[in-house]
Amino acid sequence: MKEELFVSGRNIPNIDPVLHIWHWQIPLYLFLGGLAAGLIFFATYFFITGKTDKYNVAVKISPIIAPIAIIIGLLALLLDLKHTQFFWQLYTTIRFESPMSWGAWTLGIVTPLSIIWPLLYLDDIIDYFDGKCKIITKFLKWVDKIIIGKCHIIKWIIKIARKYQKIMAWILLLLSIILGVYTGILLSAFNARPLWNTSILGPLFLVSGVSTGVAVIMWMARDHFEKISFSKIDLMLVAIELFFIIHMFMGYLASSEVQQEAAALFLGGEFTAVFWGFFVGIGLVLPALLELMELFGYKIPIAVPAFLILLGGLVFRFIMVEAGQLTRYLY
Repeated sequence: MKEELFVSGRNIPNIDPVLHIWHWQIPLYLFLGGLAAGLIFFATYFFITGKTDKYNVAVKISPIIAPIAIIIGLLALLLDLKHTQFFWQLYTTIRFESPMSWGAWTLGIVTPLSIIWPLLYLDDIIDYFDGKCKIITKFLKWVDKIIIGKCHIIKWIIKIARKYQKIMAWILLLLSIILGVYTGILLSAFNARPLWNTSILGPLFLVSGVSTGVAVIMWMARDHFEKISFSKIDLMLVAIELFFIIHMFMGYLASSEVQQEAAALFLGGEFTAVFWGFFVGIGLVLPALLELMELFGYKIPIAVPAFLILLGGLVFRFIMVEAGQLTRYLY
């Protein structure tokens, strides 16, 4: 028989308070929410500024990805909930001090509007996919003929939306910013987790989400001018992301001991290689270098940096959710 002497109750399973209940569903939800926010932001911004013709894919085509991303993200969130039958209670009250209340109501408004927006450009979307993907083209034509063509309520909704599209665009623009920031604030609201307890997480997640939206637009764009324009935008966003990341760690290292220990996970600890090598190196710096090469005349398949940006954004959220659950104020 092996004899063990415990001098402390800490680090015994289920004794010391721990948080390790968020799995793959939450980072996936945060990633897809940020992606949708980025797509909606550019669609509405360029519509409001009257640049629809210059940025055809951004305004008309890519927004079809936004409701798909939101719905898949919400399904992932639903899988994570332990009492799914009570989720509707989030919509029985509004709590301005609760990030989850903000997120629930924002998604409740954004989701139907994000579905209506691409319906306004359904003919353009069908033309875009025609000859590229028969399955998508057939499905969209079926939607146009059966769901829209034979449903008077949807016809009426589209007619009203087209009439007040600029007002809808302003609403979606504001809500896309809230949605992007919310994906970070959802974590930073957990004050007991030192890694998440930083006000910079909201803006960082917003910029990262907008960057993934740029990646999708670049990937889908056919016009060279639109590709290059969004490539330049992404270079600016990468610089902002790196600025936020550096200052986030400066804040950790200048803070309390527990936040310094949280930062140590990325500065020589177990997340160092995957964070700096995979996310920062492969997900930010490498695509930025490839985009610079494209701007200087080198032929780089735009799908390569776009894929790396999306992969980096997804990995970033998995890292932050996983590492944040390992940090705590009780040691």
